[in-house]
Amino acid sequence: MLKKIAATILVCFLSSLSFSQTAIKPLPKLKVSANGRYLVTEKGEPFFWLGDTGWLLFGKLTREEAEKYLEDRRMKGFNVIQVMTLHTVSAVNVYGDKALNNRDVAAPITTPGNSFADAEQYDFWDHVDYIIKKAEEKGIYMALVPVWGTNVKEGYVNQQQAQKYASWLADRYKNQSNIIWMNGGDIPGADSLDVWKTIGSTLRAHDPNHLITFHPRGRTTSSIWFHKEPWLDFNMFQSGHRRYDQDTTAGEQFHYGEDNWKYIQTDFRLSPVKPSIDGEPSYERIPQGLHDTTEKLWTDADVRRYGYWSVFAGGFGYTYGHNAVMQMHKPTDKGSAYGSKDYWYDAIDHPGARQMLYLKNLMLSKPYLERVPDQSLIASGQGEKYNHLVATRGKNYAFIYTFNGRNMNIAMGKIKGSKVKASWYNPRNEEQTVIGTFANKGVQSFSPPGEQQDGNDWVLVLETI
Repeated sequence: MLKKIAATILVCFLSSLSFSQTAIKPLPKLKVSANGRYLVTEKGEPFFWLGDTGWLLFGKLTREEAEKYLEDRRMKGFNVIQVMTLHTVSAVNVYGDKALNNRDVAAPITTPGNSFADAEQYDFWDHVDYIIKKAEEKGIYMALVPVWGTNVKEGYVNQQQAQKYASWLADRYKNQSNIIWMNGGDIPGADSLDVWKTIGSTLRAHDPNHLITFHPRGRTTSSIWFHKEPWLDFNMFQSGHRRYDQDTTAGEQFHYGEDNWKYIQTDFRLSPVKPSIDGEPSYERIPQGLHDTTEKLWTDADVRRYGYWSVFAGGFGYTYGHNAVMQMHKPTDKGSAYGSKDYWYDAIDHPGARQMLYLKNLMLSKPYLERVPDQSLIASGQGEKYNHLVATRGKNYAFIYTFNGRNMNIAMGKIKGSKVKASWYNPRNEEQTVIGTFANKGVQSFSPPGEQQDGNDWVLVLETI
């Protein structure tokens, strides 16, 4: 292992002492709600998953950088970070510490002790521990991918290795309060199916207290392969990074293009009932279609659209992503993935990340667990592609989202009361403007502010008076 320079040792040793002496309050245990659609805490309080894809956090960031990243995400309302525990079987972290012996997941390299002041003690897994505990301190859950799918696909992980590694990993973190297990990693479940089942069932056997899901390949959902697996607590889909016209590959099971709300509808028709979430939509500032860096980049407007569409359709939360942040792009990197020209420490403050909190705040501003998707609120013209309107409601409120500010014909009488108050909610800045009071019957037309154009998105809010 590489020796740390003296100055870094001194500063970080003092920081480590302070950290170790601070009692960290465990985060609440998460579970599936009684109706099978949402997540709640052990006390039954709604948990709106607002995730960020910090995939390479464990490998790329120092302790100080990890602290900066996690604190920023805490301040912006994120409560879940999705991260690769092992990006590759050759994983080496920023301090030069290897994760595995001879690239064998069944042989993690660990050392006695965990003092950062002693380079011979502080190993790869100690660094993972430190970041996980820092996240816990900040009220953030860590959705851990045990080993990224590519490694399994390429034959580096067999069932025996998977069982041994998953047992070791679950035993290491089963008493840590802020863990969520995310099996898979950008791969179809059918690819090495037995390995994924082994990892899932082993995690459950060794750790019955933490939720488990599966992160699939783009334009697929975990329910295709694992919906009835007892270890799968909720479904996750990856709506992916393609435009409508780019989603044309023959043989794909789902041809939904950018209509990520359709994955929620697909999962909701299944039995038994399980929650569903978009765990990887198009990232802010990543090329449309992903691989051609000359293509236009997805914007904050697009990540808002994916968020409101999927959540209003019934999703229990939403995961945001940014091209530079997911890979923790730094000036010292030799190039970047997908043409990223931003560095992670600047990109964390791009507009899409700041606007995600507004979605979370809106959803938690009303009784959350009674909420249902209800397209019958739209009397006519639900619309296709960017014209699509999506609606959700509780007993005394309703939300209807438009991505491009087009007119809405709303069927009244879907919520309680003889009269309702109508307002416009701005997803770009969280401002709410009262429209007026309306009789709660018949069909009422509403015209959002501004001209009809993509990105002029609004939420119509109806409330019982």
